[in-house]
Amino acid sequence: MPEPTDSRVGVYIDFDNVVISRYDQLFGRGDFMRDRSRATDPDAMKERLEQAKVDIGAILDYASSFGTIAVSRAYADWSAPANSSYQRQLINRAVDLAQLFQVTSGGKNGADIRLAVDVIEELYRLPDLTHVVLVAGDSDYIALAQASKRLGRTVIGIGVAGATSRALMAACDEFTDYDELPGVTPAPKREPGPATTPPKRRSSRASAAQTASAASAPEAAPAEPEAENERENEPDAHLSQQAATDLLVRALRIVESRGDEDWAGNSQVKNQMLRMDSSFKEKSLGYKSFTAFVDSRSDVVEVKEDAPTNQPRLRLRGDGSEQG
Repeated sequence: MPEPTDSRVGVYIDFDNVVISRYDQLFGRGDFMRDRSRATDPDAMKERLEQAKVDIGAILDYASSFGTIAVSRAYADWSAPANSSYQRQLINRAVDLAQLFQVTSGGKNGADIRLAVDVIEELYRLPDLTHVVLVAGDSDYIALAQASKRLGRTVIGIGVAGATSRALMAACDEFTDYDELPGVTPAPKREPGPATTPPKRRSSRASAAQTASAASAPEAAPAEPEAENERENEPDAHLSQQAATDLLVRALRIVESRGDEDWAGNSQVKNQMLRMDSSFKEKSLGYKSFTAFVDSRSDVVEVKEDAPTNQPRLRLRGDGSEQG
């Protein structure tokens, strides 16, 4: 991913989005809003927030790999307990804190509009800004990513797995899961079942009712595990193994159709795949390198045996038989 040394980067973080998404990733979809609305056990939620702590340094370090960070800004209601603990950490990394107060009873603070307005304004005001790093997963940012690309900027997306719009991934030039950032400990895979259900989910009234009718209402108990199973069965935003194979085949066909040689270079093919679908990540599919990913598709892709080790060449299996 080496970039020219004169590249300049703008980093824009929808902080509420990232914090809530990470919390829900660890404890279950919708848990942040449910736990906050109950407020029956603030110490328990504080402990959970600590477990779901977002590594700001990892995000900024990764963003700096694309060039010098010229603009860095995080948008949130910094008076909210879930965000206030990050203030010093962000300030120490020279991140500008944009204060957004809640404007509706539902907790909306208009971060997406404010962030989008700032990005577009700064792309016109700072013509040397070459990269836009959007740290968010909301589909509301698709139009911003598209507009930034039309203005000639490279758009990098960072989001939390399971809470990122598939369409936003495709709108970015490159997208990386927060869990895949260097230095971040990936979230453990959550197993469905009653053991994962926090005790505080039952109100005192519900608990008393269940205790009084325990013998006659055993069917009511599986409600939470069913919700867990629904979350577990949701499709991942990443490509499936078959979708990745299809993408590889389509990319190879395009590269071969535009070239004069029988064999295509590894980097050519991977770059074409990323242009077609920026959510492709061989590591997310279980492969340490793109070469390993290609080798696993030997039924559809042929690798040239006498090619230099550092310059693998490949083609669709069977496509070169008529060409000798």
